[in-house]
Amino acid sequence: MNLASAGYIVHEAASGHEAIRAVSTIDPDLLLLDLGLPDMDGSRVVAQIRAFDQCPILILSVRGGESEKVAVLDAGADDYLTKPFGNRELLARVRALLRRGPAPQATTILTCGRLAIEAMRRRVEVGGKQLRLSRTEYTLLERLAERGGKIATHRQLVHEVWGKVYNEHALHVLHVTMSNLRRKIEHDPLRPAIILTEPGIGYRMETQT
Repeated sequence: MNLASAGYIVHEAASGHEAIRAVSTIDPDLLLLDLGLPDMDGSRVVAQIRAFDQCPILILSVRGGESEKVAVLDAGADDYLTKPFGNRELLARVRALLRRGPAPQATTILTCGRLAIEAMRRRVEVGGKQLRLSRTEYTLLERLAERGGKIATHRQLVHEVWGKVYNEHALHVLHVTMSNLRRKIEHDPLRPAIILTEPGIGYRMETQT
């Protein structure tokens, strides 16, 4: 009711399998997903949807533990909102995810030799191999690439990628998303060569070949 009153068209699904079918047929702009589903865990729903669709996924759950959040973000979710929450915060999170919009029309950006980003198709390759990134992971990578090797602070990335106020929770989500991204693009995620950490400040992309 709150989403509809704010002008959004809402489709409901009563189970995980029903949600997966709905996403494949409706092609939604955003998915709100509860982890406590009657037929399967929400993390499995996220993983299966990510195999064919990159729509933003916002998790709504009473599970507030760090391990639960990390697991579902690892599976490909873009944001996590712990119950109970206010309607204004929910709508703000929805707007932030939808603001990302389609990728700008642009030519391929090459960075760090092996990494290629084709913004028009939201396509990322490393060494000629296409990678499957969540929308949040792609946006984070794109924001770093746009800076041409300059440092992006934690605060800047939180604002640009999630549209959130910078706080401890937002910083944690940034670190988790960065860890996931590095596992996908780096040869050795523990010794990153593409996205470098500036301790206590932020991150930058290495542009030297």
